[in-house]
Amino acid sequence: MDFADYWKAVADTMQDGLLVVDDQGTILQVNPAVLEMTGYEEGELVGQSCRVLNCTGCNIYGQGRGRQWCSLFVEGKVLAKQCFITGKNGEPISVTKRASVLKDDQGRELGAVETLYDTSELLRKDQEINALRRTLDGREGFHGMLGNSPPMQNLYRLLENVAPSTAPVLIWGESGSGKELAAKAIHELGPRSGKPFIKVNCAALNENLLESELFGHVKGAFTGAERARMGRFEAASGGDLLLDEVGDIPLATQVKLLRVIEQKEIERVGDHRPIAVDVRIMAATNRNLEEMISEGRFREDLFYRINVVPVMVPSLRQRREDIPLLIHNFVASVASKSGKPISGVALPAMDVLMAYSWPGNVRELLNAVEYAVVLCPGGDIGVEHLPPRLTSAGEARSLSPARETGRALGRAERQRRELVEALEACGGNQSEAARRLGVSRVTVWNRCKRFKVDARSMS
Repeated sequence: MDFADYWKAVADTMQDGLLVVDDQGTILQVNPAVLEMTGYEEGELVGQSCRVLNCTGCNIYGQGRGRQWCSLFVEGKVLAKQCFITGKNGEPISVTKRASVLKDDQGRELGAVETLYDTSELLRKDQEINALRRTLDGREGFHGMLGNSPPMQNLYRLLENVAPSTAPVLIWGESGSGKELAAKAIHELGPRSGKPFIKVNCAALNENLLESELFGHVKGAFTGAERARMGRFEAASGGDLLLDEVGDIPLATQVKLLRVIEQKEIERVGDHRPIAVDVRIMAATNRNLEEMISEGRFREDLFYRINVVPVMVPSLRQRREDIPLLIHNFVASVASKSGKPISGVALPAMDVLMAYSWPGNVRELLNAVEYAVVLCPGGDIGVEHLPPRLTSAGEARSLSPARETGRALGRAERQRRELVEALEACGGNQSEAARRLGVSRVTVWNRCKRFKVDARSMS
């Protein structure tokens, strides 16, 4: 065995991934650890550009060799840089990267050698710890989102997994459910968190204004264009761009948007010079885009380009157990701003809030709390302080105390009957009964205690 064979044996037994590239980023050699880490075969990597791994820690110029290829050849080495590469299956892999430039006797750059330490397991454990922290104290929230229900916990985990990737994300959800907050969480958790996060409401602008807003324009491009203007794509370069209400983009603009996503270049309105942009696309919609495709109102090719990673934000109806937590936080926040001594929400009012369908989701709930705080002089918010659309609050204020008491008793009897029916249908299973009633398990337990209902007798 000669000297070269010894070095190959050393590389093959290393637990860290070893990667050798030439001065133009072509992969010359990989060790088995790289193949195990990424899922590629050796023949699928050797001879390919290092760009195939899509490393977030690389700053590639791609304009020549050596120093014109990437920043590594300018800096000479990289020490313990935390970044992500992309495996063959498209999943992000967390790694610690070290690299050094290889030179000949005359100091000419020949290439570079990189080692990759897989930190995915450490990242997974950190995510588990964060999930436990959120469970123990849901009031702290997750990047502006509140909720400890299983649908929200699933959403948090998905956002943490999606954030390291640079793949386009399509966020689905009803109006007012928190799609923009989900997009912001992806940005804050991802490698572009220190770069711009730009939002565009695609439904608020007509076709001409939307193109100018997205791509910018040159002076004189249209009537009123008195000076050149940078578009949102340029402003977001290096960061993330959220296309809110993407289903409202006109077909003509969809064609141009598809070209930008594929070529990573934009042209300002009135100009034909391409401008390179490095932007991660996130799109949000409350529309059924697949139905719009069948109706010819949305391009199928654009749909598949933006729907690489779908994220579904649950409606408030799908996570009713979060309503008390949301109300507590909203009441505290709104009351603090108004300066009113609001102590909380009375039980009858809470029952009304829990029973409402909330078609406007979290946004409508916040609106209802703001309305109630305005009407409530202090103390607990009662049924009479809630918006009329939630209950017959206007009529309730004119009822005599005796009739109001009778009304409350009627509501209690209805709740007891619904509770018993749900428990009987579920064989006494309180968790299943809670799902049927659209409330939390704690609420079912409290009602069993209040109405003296023995769930065990129904098993």
